[in-house]
Amino acid sequence: MSISLFAMPFSLRQGKWNHLEGPGCFVCRVSWDQVAHPQLVGLWLGSIGWILTMVTIGMVQWRLWVVADMSVVSSGLAWVGIWRVCFYSHTVVTSQRGPLYCQKMDISDRFIPKEIAVAQVLMLLALVLGLLANASTLYGLRNVFFGLDERRPIRVAFTAGGLLHLLSSLCSLLPLSLNLHAVATNQNISFPENFHMPPTPLQQYVGVAIRVGISAAVLTIVSGVMFLCYQFPVRAHARVEPSWAEESSSNDPSAGRPHYFRPYLACRDNPAFQSQEHV
Repeated sequence: MSISLFAMPFSLRQGKWNHLEGPGCFVCRVSWDQVAHPQLVGLWLGSIGWILTMVTIGMVQWRLWVVADMSVVSSGLAWVGIWRVCFYSHTVVTSQRGPLYCQKMDISDRFIPKEIAVAQVLMLLALVLGLLANASTLYGLRNVFFGLDERRPIRVAFTAGGLLHLLSSLCSLLPLSLNLHAVATNQNISFPENFHMPPTPLQQYVGVAIRVGISAAVLTIVSGVMFLCYQFPVRAHARVEPSWAEESSSNDPSAGRPHYFRPYLACRDNPAFQSQEHV
């Protein structure tokens, strides 16, 4: 006796049937993890966006200043970040960084313009919100792939994670836009004397950090939208009704077995398939 595996429902072959509804009738359901693959990509994009946001915060290349006086700024180029200002100098040298001279900036400093002060606060807030968003979406995916049948925890986790991702991207885009506008309008900064920086540069250019931050915000937005668009699958019921009467004789090969296996164990060999196998 041979049993055709392809005669069984796909969900039964995958071991994803749940319970029975009468003799010889299988009630199958669509597994939720089959439709959660876009959200898995969303978690990956959100994690990359969060890492790039952290890199953006630590970078000093937010604004590139071109200065005229090269007596102190040897290369004529200075990098203005949200936490410090750096440039190469052969006149002012620090033992820690060698020819790279850096001065830290704090939010309590009076000379700091509003775009830098806002960036110091909102970029850190975006980092915290992104971390919470990734944790929430990871919890939701854990419930999906572990087969949790309750929809409410999954929906709450994905919705909260998506909203936190969008809020994190908003907190990043606002200071990035302000600094981008400051570069475009060539706004000045009244640095103190110990910074050895002129108040106004000859030219300003957009630094690498702003580009990285915008890329991170875009990835975070895409991730948030993907989690907010998650839809639960419709439960599908696949029925297999036997067209023969179940025999209760002692020579029944399905005797002693659960009744939901009897329709398949009662299958008979098809002579047509056997004749093809001998050819």
